[in-house]
Amino acid sequence: MASPAVAETDAAMPLNKTLRAALLMALTAGSTAALLGGCASNPVTGSPDLVFQSEAGEIKKSKEVHPLIVQQFGGPYEDQQLQAYVNEVGQRAAKASHRPDLEYHFMVLDSEDINAFTTGGGYVYITRGIMNYLNSEAELAAVLGHEIGHITARHPVRQQSKSTLSNIGAAAVGIFTGSADLAGLANYAGAALVSGYGRDQELEADRLGAEYLTKTGYSSESMIDVVRLLKNQEMFEIARAREEKREPRVYHGVFATHPDNDQRLTEVVKAADKLKGGPTDNLDPGREKYLKVIEGLPMGPSRSQGVLKGNRFYHADLGLTVVFPTGWNVENQADRVIAISPQKDSVLQMQTQAPPPNTGPREFLSRLLARSSASQSEPIEVNGLQGYTAVVRAASTPFGMMPTRYVVIYHNNLAYIFAGASKASTGTPKADPLFMSTVKTFRRLKQNEFALAEPYKIKTIRATETTRIADLAKKSPLPEYAEEQLRLLNDLYPNKEPQPGQLIKIVE
Repeated sequence: MASPAVAETDAAMPLNKTLRAALLMALTAGSTAALLGGCASNPVTGSPDLVFQSEAGEIKKSKEVHPLIVQQFGGPYEDQQLQAYVNEVGQRAAKASHRPDLEYHFMVLDSEDINAFTTGGGYVYITRGIMNYLNSEAELAAVLGHEIGHITARHPVRQQSKSTLSNIGAAAVGIFTGSADLAGLANYAGAALVSGYGRDQELEADRLGAEYLTKTGYSSESMIDVVRLLKNQEMFEIARAREEKREPRVYHGVFATHPDNDQRLTEVVKAADKLKGGPTDNLDPGREKYLKVIEGLPMGPSRSQGVLKGNRFYHADLGLTVVFPTGWNVENQADRVIAISPQKDSVLQMQTQAPPPNTGPREFLSRLLARSSASQSEPIEVNGLQGYTAVVRAASTPFGMMPTRYVVIYHNNLAYIFAGASKASTGTPKADPLFMSTVKTFRRLKQNEFALAEPYKIKTIRATETTRIADLAKKSPLPEYAEEQLRLLNDLYPNKEPQPGQLIKIVE
């Protein structure tokens, strides 16, 4: 849960993470009045290309949705040196592209998601989550080059011409919200919802990305290296999700449509080597440089998003901690923390909002629930913090219209809003006692707990002849699947070992 900006007036809650797919897919479509009919010349092929948006329109739309993207992915990552490094690598690839005069913007998003994407118009985003798994500057250039390939071939604009218009209702925005502002933003994102890039467009982006790699002094093989390591991560995540009985957190961005041993992929990537005119085996991929640059990257949520240690949530910037029920699955999302019972029949979420000036917890909750029929309203004090609680008789929840427990607690000029619901409940949620016991663990961080609120971070070490991943895993603070995660981080999955003298990543 990212630290919110404290506003002086009512602040609309951020969009839920469930809208990310819509935002990633639907960002280049403008209103009908802004569309330009007819054919334009494709920047890559030079042949006529049926699109319904000018370059100026493409840039304008990408610029407009940029703040939404940044908000949804937890903001830009705060390390300016890392941002500058990624921008420098991206700009070099962009200058070698078919649209070198376009103004490009490269941003590292403060998200543990494994993703990279473009909204067209020169805007390219990469998460710090995917950067943890890359192992060289060449691999970073491959990811950025692939997205530049989508831009130069105008895939976002071409896809818009085939879009399936869709209207995402307010219910898709988040759990228990019902905000008119949120519904408007949801409809805005949903108005141009399209399917992902097709196989041919992904291959074209691979081919172009490999070409830009070669032109900037890297081997095109780095493109296939990235596909391999990300596919390994995806396979592990799917297997882990199956074991944990949950949906896998896999992305549909870079390279999602093909395996690393795909013959067509190999052909289009290797074709780029002909542009170099010489052997590529001895090209420096910039491995050690890259690994030194990413040292210190968070593994999982960052400090500004709060961290989970078991089922206890710590947030150093906000100075708070809360314990969610034992055995529940807890997810720290960009705008909220959500806990789901093992039977998936109860859910509790916590999110923040800046309250209006001179508004106490009772008034705040009354405004929030103004359109709902509430009962059991009463003030509450939690570890010296003032709050207010009520039960709404019927609220929109993942289980349909159900009774929902709301609690608001004030801490450091922010309102912390808890909402809990259970399936097949009447009167009050079935898990209401558990909801209230969780709320009562909410408190200020003690001075000796701030160290616990620090995230796990990437560190590099030099492998020796005796270095084994299994041994490193035994010392790792990663609570689960430490050996598998270390292998994935170093492209040693499933059973390879590092070479003596090789710089490798560990987690501390």
